[in-house]
Amino acid sequence: MLVNSWSVVMAREMLVNVAEGEECRVAVIDNGSLDELYIERASLISHVGNIYKGRIVNVEPSIQAAFVDFGLGKNGFLHISDVHPRYLRGKDDSAGRIGRRKALGERPPIQRCLKKGQEVVVQVIKEGINTKGPTLSTYVSMPGKYVVLMPWMHRTGVSQKIENEDERKRLRKIITQFEVPKGAGLIIRTAAQGATKRELQNDVAYLNRLWGAIRKRIDTETAPATIYQESDLIIRTIRDIFTSKISKIICDSEPITKRIKDFLGIVQPRLRKRATYYEDKTPLFHRYGIEKEISKIQSSRVELKSGGYIVIEQTEALVSIDVNSGKYRRQDSAEKTAHKTNNEAAKEIVRQLKLRDMGGLIICDFIDMRDVKHKKDVEKTFREALKKDRARSRVLRMSQFGLIELTRQRMRPSLQSSTYLKCPHCGGSGIIKSLESHSIEIMRLLFLAGARGDIRRIELSVSPEVEGFLQNRKRGIISELEAESGKQVIINADPNCAGASYNMACYNERGSMVRF
Repeated sequence: MLVNSWSVVMAREMLVNVAEGEECRVAVIDNGSLDELYIERASLISHVGNIYKGRIVNVEPSIQAAFVDFGLGKNGFLHISDVHPRYLRGKDDSAGRIGRRKALGERPPIQRCLKKGQEVVVQVIKEGINTKGPTLSTYVSMPGKYVVLMPWMHRTGVSQKIENEDERKRLRKIITQFEVPKGAGLIIRTAAQGATKRELQNDVAYLNRLWGAIRKRIDTETAPATIYQESDLIIRTIRDIFTSKISKIICDSEPITKRIKDFLGIVQPRLRKRATYYEDKTPLFHRYGIEKEISKIQSSRVELKSGGYIVIEQTEALVSIDVNSGKYRRQDSAEKTAHKTNNEAAKEIVRQLKLRDMGGLIICDFIDMRDVKHKKDVEKTFREALKKDRARSRVLRMSQFGLIELTRQRMRPSLQSSTYLKCPHCGGSGIIKSLESHSIEIMRLLFLAGARGDIRRIELSVSPEVEGFLQNRKRGIISELEAESGKQVIINADPNCAGASYNMACYNERGSMVRF
């Protein structure tokens, strides 16, 4: 389909950018604002959702976890809380329930459940980060468009996000009419709202066939082995996010557009025509201003429409978010200024967490408010915004210091960690020593080397900036050191020495290098 003109997006639409080939990007726009962003590179393939047959290589009672070789190089981490009851010796697997885990106190210790060399069927639930391997679970799930098949679970459930009781009853009544594999359960997804019986039946039938194929591989493959691989980003996103509320899917690749239509023809035939091929010469994300939005995500400071702003800092331990009123001032009072800014910031914080893929422990420092009603209102706004987030989260109440703490499910490495490298100058801290501080440190080392009797020559390589500072500001002190100690000090400018880095080599009177 040839599209000649494109208007400003004023509805909920999905944009798929794959024209450049090396990176696939999917953006969801809500009334002209970037609401969700997913990026996947050919060189960084996601393993979340994949099912493997692995082998236990080590059991660690001290952390109640096992490490599993499942064929990816890095061993996976399997905690006792993610061990299905069928692996708990002496336990009937009927104890497992959809969406629930047995309390740790009810479980035997992991050393009584698993042993080295034992084969286990696992699913990746979280990507590995840095040196850590992926997080695994033996609770296997297979998502369809409308339902999730849960092998080895016995009950059905309905997503809590479906709040209409009549709709919940309707879906439960329909789903009980379908056949599922023995011992398996079903979860009805949020996307099932309004779905017809035929659509649900087709989804369940597809998952039944898929599980049959997976069972055969589990029975025949030897660990470690890949049993099932999740779909790529485009199909996953359409399967998990695309609903009748999204008015259009716009893709800048004709073959991918056809693939999207073919997929919709299977899972949502009535919505197949919503997939549209974008042929305009202007790149798709530029046309809709998405590139500008992505560049903003890369900044730690996010401006609010009112004039306030938030600052987002990610560390190894947690994500800290600070809310500031900035230029925004209400003439009424400081309290109303804080309330207005905090309410706006609460919505923006959730949006940024989604866009940046941030997870783990998150602490939000809101502007101080005295009025208890205002505090509760901001907290309510924050919780309401989180309801639209697909990642699971747990939120604590606002503290007396205006802090809201939450944990958010980390599905994959954050956008920052997957697209940026640590700065070689500062090591990721964002700061480096001043020239004077660094020079003082260098001088201490020179005096220390000068006191050594076995050293006759000192060669120092530093950045050109530090070399200039030492030659101009410290030349007299260095000359005194040479005269008093009888040592020769040679300072070289090395462009490869960045920031506070340096190389110092010491030699004895025979010209041999001396360890310093």
